[in-house]
Amino acid sequence: MADLDDRLDRLIADTGHMTPAVAKAFRAVPRHLFVPPVAVACPQNRYGTAYGVDRDADPGEWWDAVYSDTGLVTQLDDGATAISDVVGPDGEVDLAKVGGYTSSSSAPTVVAYFLRHLDAAPGHRTLEIGTGTGWTAALLAHLVGDQNVTSVEVDAAIAAQAAKHLGEAGVQPHLVVGDGADGCPERAPYDRVHVTCGIRAVPYAWVEQSRPGAVIALPYQPGFGVGYALRLTVAPDGNAYGRIGREVDYMLMRAQRPPELQPADPAQARDFTTRIDPRLIARVPGGADLVISALTGLRCYSHQGEDYQRVWVINDSGEGVSWAAATWEADQEEYEGYQIGDRPVWEEVVDAYFRWVSWGEPGQDRFGMTVTPEGQQLWLDSPEHVIG
Repeated sequence: MADLDDRLDRLIADTGHMTPAVAKAFRAVPRHLFVPPVAVACPQNRYGTAYGVDRDADPGEWWDAVYSDTGLVTQLDDGATAISDVVGPDGEVDLAKVGGYTSSSSAPTVVAYFLRHLDAAPGHRTLEIGTGTGWTAALLAHLVGDQNVTSVEVDAAIAAQAAKHLGEAGVQPHLVVGDGADGCPERAPYDRVHVTCGIRAVPYAWVEQSRPGAVIALPYQPGFGVGYALRLTVAPDGNAYGRIGREVDYMLMRAQRPPELQPADPAQARDFTTRIDPRLIARVPGGADLVISALTGLRCYSHQGEDYQRVWVINDSGEGVSWAAATWEADQEEYEGYQIGDRPVWEEVVDAYFRWVSWGEPGQDRFGMTVTPEGQQLWLDSPEHVIG
């Protein structure tokens, strides 16, 4: 199919981090075999813009989206909302009807980046966490051999669709429906672990089920700020060590999703003012977000209106919910906020930010992580310099 060959040539040429082995895998298992007829496209170069693509209504647009550096959302609200119900005839997505994006086919550049850093070779026994559409499972199967891939998916409906896609593509990895945090001990030990969902706390099971020298590649979503690629290597001492890489944005593993923020009784709120511009907290640079997450365990999100920006800082660690919100408005010397609960979360975040400043504002590439049976530790420059 000449048109498909041309599309693959352009995609491979335009996709960064493409090694010869990964490029060969991209050709062997074309992406379109794993994309449903209707999806929501989230282009890398059009931040905040999403649009629907429908293979039957506009096949040209669908093919263009599939063979571009575009993330394609394939499930909404854990399957409770059909994508066709939120996409209008003009392709516009009615976000008011969407609770959340819950499964996708990641943008090819990000897929190639993780596969490059995974460095999987023929014969490597590989565990994939999050089968999704099945595309990365198929790519892994091409790299290491079908019989060496074990892919775990928590959502039975997604797993069934992935099995169908893989069968039609002639690929036969070992598929498991279950919680990816548990790994798959009966197929261990693994040489590679490839994770396709965001992780706040790295499950030690993945380290325990890997042989010394194994590589674990995952999207680390610390909860504050953006997410990052993390490449860990398992050591003979039973720990895993690795460094933070480029920014990535993945949907969180379902078992690690934070609880929804519940409405609070206004009578319980404590008002405060701050001289810190709330936008500073909403937009902390790479490195600062890692330090804030490690020191506080808090998460953050914000909403920007036409002439204001509100920032929430939230503790949902199980110690009793506390959260604070502060609002930026133009021409203010101090900004108004309010606090729910006893923990001074706003002050903690501000203190952690300025501690990062006092260290010389190190970027994310200077940070790394150690994973042990007791948990994970973020460090600066070397494992001896633990943050916390």
